Amino acid sequence: MIELKGVVKKFDDFQVLDSIDLTIPQGTAFGLLGSNGAGKSTILRLLSGIYKQEKGEIYIDGEAVFDNPKVKKRIFFINDETIQFTSFTLEELKNYYKSFYPKFSEELFEKLRSTINLPLKKKLNAFSKGMKRQAVVITALACQTDYLLLDEAFDGLDHTMRIIVKRMLVDAMIDRNLTTIISSHNLKEINEVCESVALLHQGKIIFSRDLDSVKGNIHKIQAVFKSADPEMPQYYSKEELAGTGVEILHYEKNQSVYHLIARGEVDEIKKKLEPKKPIVLDIIPLSLEEIFIYEMEVLGYDYNAIETENK
Repeated sequence: MIELKGVVKKFDDFQVLDSIDLTIPQGTAFGLLGSNGAGKSTILRLLSGIYKQEKGEIYIDGEAVFDNPKVKKRIFFINDETIQFTSFTLEELKNYYKSFYPKFSEELFEKLRSTINLPLKKKLNAFSKGMKRQAVVITALACQTDYLLLDEAFDGLDHTMRIIVKRMLVDAMIDRNLTTIISSHNLKEINEVCESVALLHQGKIIFSRDLDSVKGNIHKIQAVFKSADPEMPQYYSKEELAGTGVEILHYEKNQSVYHLIARGEVDEIKKKLEPKKPIVLDIIPLSLEEIFIYEMEVLGYDYNAIETENK
């Protein structure tokens, strides 16, 4: 289990992380979502022991990470700087990491390498960006660590290779209960791989949620209510509808049609709105991006600051 408690990180006078509290259970696929500069990469560098926090505590299974070789052997961190041995061949890269990670599996490495047909004897500086990323991913998985940290994990991969690499990650998570933490500005990629997500903005965690609970707990509602006067549409303010006990995140009215975003179980929402005599009460699925937009709106943040499209 990973625990961050009141973590603060500064570079000179600039505070990158502000009192971060985060718990990630063992075996979880966890996403760190946020725009560039939100603090995602800094969290991963703290977890891998590259950086040391100014304040707070960071534990992996109860042990501090920084300056702890025993814990570091259980972590593999992939970022752009991971591919620094460009004068190495893939075979030399494999042997380098094999010397550090005691659980390294030659058999698994070869199985993964043959899946994507990477040349062993070719130098990495002759690889494309996507091939370099593939090389490090298969090496990381062959190290068989308990924790895998990926910074912009699928950057540089084409569509087909993204699918293959995601499949490799999912297989590792299932086969050996691998804890995977993926940072990204791309909500779609987080949604495809991760079970839980934390949204970061300006060095703070806005919220940390289980994705299934997020998807099943916020709904778009279109409603028309019966009026005592058939010639006049019924009008209810946001406050009046909220007075039924429904938690309304967003309220719009277009003539007689109400467009609501509400949090809660569908049956419970319908039951609470029943006294208002709805003629029409349609529950419409929301995309994950829409859910995050309304979540942030309630918290007073502008979701436009968070990039969710591929670059």
